[in-house]
Parts: sequence; C-alpha cells; structure tokens
Amino acid sequence: MQRVFSGIQPTGNIHIGNYLGAIRNWVDLQDKYESLFCIVDYHAITVEYEPEMLHQRVLELAATLIAAGLDPDKTTLFVQSSVPEHAELTWLFTCITSVGALERMTQFKEKAERQKGGVFAGLMNYPVLMASDILIYKAELVPVGDDQIQHLELTREIARRFNSMFREVFPEPQPLLTKAARIMALNDPTSKMSKSLEGSYIALDDDDNAIRKKIRRAMTDPGPQGGEMGPGVKNLFALLEAFAELELVQKFRDDYANQSLRYADLKQALAEAAVTHLAPIRERIFELLAKPDQLKEILHAGAKHARQLAQETMAEARDAMGFKMPVA
Repeated sequence: MQRVFSGIQPTGNIHIGNYLGAIRNWVDLQDKYESLFCIVDYHAITVEYEPEMLHQRVLELAATLIAAGLDPDKTTLFVQSSVPEHAELTWLFTCITSVGALERMTQFKEKAERQKGGVFAGLMNYPVLMASDILIYKAELVPVGDDQIQHLELTREIARRFNSMFREVFPEPQPLLTKAARIMALNDPTSKMSKSLEGSYIALDDDDNAIRKKIRRAMTDPGPQGGEMGPGVKNLFALLEAFAELELVQKFRDDYANQSLRYADLKQALAEAAVTHLAPIRERIFELLAKPDQLKEILHAGAKHARQLAQETMAEARDAMGFKMPVA
C-alpha cells in the first residue's frame, strides 16, 4: 500500500471546517493507504501559544480525531514531539534550503505581518519542518488543500535537492487534493471559517443548542448575485450537502430554483441535520477525554511505530550526508 502522511495542529476548537475539509477525508483514506496522522505540536509553537494548555489540547485533538472516525488499529496516530527525529531532519534540511525560498512562502508573509513582537526563525522554517514531517516517513501521498500546495512543492524541491547533492533517499510526495468544498465563516461567507473569528464557526464539541443558534444567525443574501448563488446561501448549501440526505438537499435546491426558498426553513433543516451528525462525535469526544490514560496509550503506541520508521530514514540521511559515527 502507498503511504500517506498528514498533520494537524493542537490549537483548540476543532470546527466543522477542519472536520469536513480534512478529518473526514483522513477517515476515508485510512482504509485505502498505509496512513500516518500526526498531531504537530512543534508547528503550534511557531506563533504565540499557551504552554500550560498545550498538553491538554493535544489530548483534546486526539480524542476529536478518534471520535470523528480515525481508528488506531488502522492508522498510526501520534504526537510530533514524541518522535525527535522530526527536529533532527529539520536541521539537516535547513542546511540545504535557501532563505529566499522560505521568504517567498505566502503563509509566512501573511503570518509575519501579524507578529507584533517580531518574526522568529521558527515561523520562517515552518515549511522545512513540514517537509521533514512528510519525508522522514517517505510518504508518497499528502492530502492537502489548495493553501498547502506551495508548501508541498517546497517539500518536493527539498527531497530533489537532497537526492541530487548526496544520494537517493527521499521520494517526491504527490498531493492528494481534498474534494470537500471550502467551508466559509457563518458570519462572513467571504472569509474562510476560522477559530480566530468569533461567531464564524461551529466547534465539534458545541452542544445542540449552540449549533442551532449559530446556524440561525448565519449570514444569508438578498438573492442571486450576477446570476450566481450568493456566498451566504452557497455556504449553507455546502453544509447541507455535508450533513443531510441527498433528497433533502435536492428539495431545497428545487425551492431555490423556483424562487420559493425560505431561508428560515433552510437553516432549520441544516441545523437538525448538523445536530444529528455531530452529536455522536461530541459524545464520543467527552467519553475519550474522561479516560486520558487510554488516550496517552494510543498516542504512545503510535509514536513507537512512527519512531521506528523515522529512525530508519534518519540512519540513511545521516550516512548520505557523511555522518558515520553511531548514534548513542
């Protein structure tokens, strides 16, 4: 089986945009590929964060991923910092990556503008760490959205440069573009749903009433704009397609085409479909969080397997670069 790798940051409040855009896709992939999915806590410290909350957020994210359908018996689920070879390979790759390439990264430029206390090297080297995450497992496929294509291309360039400068060690991973529609903010459907925008998202652990309330308040439109469905209604239909039966979606699409759609009816139907779909996930999250030792055992087992693979790759990389002394 081909090997797939992807990672997600433990930054709190996993929302339906994360779930529909990435996590649900991972659940499908675990039956088709040898899958490694990583909670990338090293990435989470490239911007301001709360150290005292980091461990708890790792556990919350692990619980969320499992509750959403990742099966530890089918996939390797682990925490990035539990495999120190990620950091070691990052240093080796940093030494063959140009500063210019890192400065051209769109996400670096956007995040650097928001850094009030100055830009730290970790933020610039984020894509190098991402390349290490992927290449240390010799992953052949990486599920990504459009916003990560640039980073993945740099990963391919780093692999190509390493293989050219030293010897063939790393494959050039290919993207697995996610097919899910991009989920937009409920209160601003021209912006992507984000946990940094209050009122824009539905969290996977929101209770039923919170879900209904947020959907009732979701922005709609006065009608078609330029012959197309407006962004607010388009976003509601994207969510309805994700959570409801096809017949219900078609009924509301017909209403829209016939100009008989009532937004209140659409929102109510969406809210109930979302509640039905998300309630079991929320309940499972709380069940798992009530057993933190069990979560830690799952993550430890995943890290143990991941580290075996990482150590094999690091031995090859060290040898190729001329480091011949045995590791203590």
